[in-house]
Amino acid sequence: MYHALLTRRYLTSKVMPLLASLAVVLCTAMVLITWSVMGGFLMNLTQAGRSLIGDVRIAWPSVGFPHYDDLIERLEADPEVAGAAPLIETFGMITLLENKTEGVLIRGVEGESFARVTTYADTLWWKPLAEPMKKDTEREDVRLEPTDHDLLERLYKDGLSLSEIDRETGQRESALVLGIEVGGWNMRTDWGGYYPRVQFINGSDGSSEVQNLFMPAGGELTVLVVPLDSRGRPMEARTAKLPVANEFESGLYDIDRKTVLMDLKALQRMLRMHEVKRAVRSGDEVSSPLDGFFEDAEPAPEREVVVAPARVTAVLVRQADSDDSSAMDLDAFREHCRAIYAEFAAAHPDVPDAGSIGVETWEDANRMMIEAVKKETGLVLIIFTFISITAVFLVFAIFWAMISEKTKDIGVLRALGASRMGVAWLWLRYGLAIGVVGSVGGGLLAWAIVTNINEIHEGIAASGAWLGQTLTGVPWNWYIWDPKVYVFKEIPHSIEPWKAATVLIFGLLSCLFGALVPAARAARMHPVKALRFE
Repeated sequence: MYHALLTRRYLTSKVMPLLASLAVVLCTAMVLITWSVMGGFLMNLTQAGRSLIGDVRIAWPSVGFPHYDDLIERLEADPEVAGAAPLIETFGMITLLENKTEGVLIRGVEGESFARVTTYADTLWWKPLAEPMKKDTEREDVRLEPTDHDLLERLYKDGLSLSEIDRETGQRESALVLGIEVGGWNMRTDWGGYYPRVQFINGSDGSSEVQNLFMPAGGELTVLVVPLDSRGRPMEARTAKLPVANEFESGLYDIDRKTVLMDLKALQRMLRMHEVKRAVRSGDEVSSPLDGFFEDAEPAPEREVVVAPARVTAVLVRQADSDDSSAMDLDAFREHCRAIYAEFAAAHPDVPDAGSIGVETWEDANRMMIEAVKKETGLVLIIFTFISITAVFLVFAIFWAMISEKTKDIGVLRALGASRMGVAWLWLRYGLAIGVVGSVGGGLLAWAIVTNINEIHEGIAASGAWLGQTLTGVPWNWYIWDPKVYVFKEIPHSIEPWKAATVLIFGLLSCLFGALVPAARAARMHPVKALRFE
């Protein structure tokens, strides 16, 4: 009984224990907020990576592999697979409006299957919107204009099909879908949206021309790629002039800045990876569709025609019910896809064997970036943990001083029959109470800040603008997380229960450890000496 009575009395009547609790509150909240924001950044990063390649990628870079249609059929026939899509990845160049060239990653995709495996449809930027984005409080987004909805709806459909109607022929032709940051043709706003940017085009004679061009409505770019022969050696470069159908925003700046999508079949023809006829002498072994290929021509009498199938560099796979708890984990699903590919390879001797083909998950594909963020998160947590250890020494100092002050009280307890363990448990219980108050308070503070972190950030920015305007006549820019600079438009955050439990338990233990030595000192006091203490 006296443990509870004295613990409540000391906790409510003394200022120093409350300061110790406040230190624990601040340390707990600091670690949990940092972990939640860094964890949210990592979660958004991995989700963005998954949105671009699905769950698993089966890849043979450079020259690619044939019969991919059969592989896709085998994959989609499996109940664990939700969909599969062909893909070609190659490095190329595009010619910008100012006649400059820029290196980009060109991805050839089929719009329908690519949207089924990834979140491609959601990443298309130019489409009609009914509601503004979260930070667009003034409804400045041009996509909200009802008069533009017909145009934006057409651009959205063109982006899904990666094609555009030729004004002269009335037929659909292949078109490009650019990353929203490619070429710098769009200006990013404070609320995270984009406007078409006015361009200053410099001529070869030194003159400058102002051009206000909305790329998906009239933009046309020249694409250059280099085909490879059967041994991966470069051949003669090929170019094509293609219109721009739409632009996409993945949420990752590097991808939005350096990636261009185009129709799979159009890229296959440019890279000589489409289905072709080959003339070979009777009895010759067919090894490659590149060497000696021809189209729409009759072979010599001593030769025969062999059809070389189209090729891709990768097949993207999406797991069925990947968000369901009963679904396979990614590593198991990767091995499941490898087993399906092994059956496919056994049926086609001209494709890479199962031991050579690259089969990787979206985590494997983004391993370098993910591991870098994980290491940075770990480093920040280690630094903040060392800072938080100061709470242990603070509790230690406060309890040591309190035991010196309460020596007579300890002597009275011992004289009345309290055991050494009873006295020690009194101070340990006191430390535990401080830890409970501090940890719970820190957890609640962290939860309040993390769940409202973007609103708090907007309030700080608005306060800075108002204060600067009031004092100096110029608004101060207090935007910490500027969507013009950072990858994500909002500060990412994610409070996971196990992280919160870890931090709260650490707060309790820090107070318990801080009280341990002073409690042992109190337990060792002799009652007579304690009563004579002045």
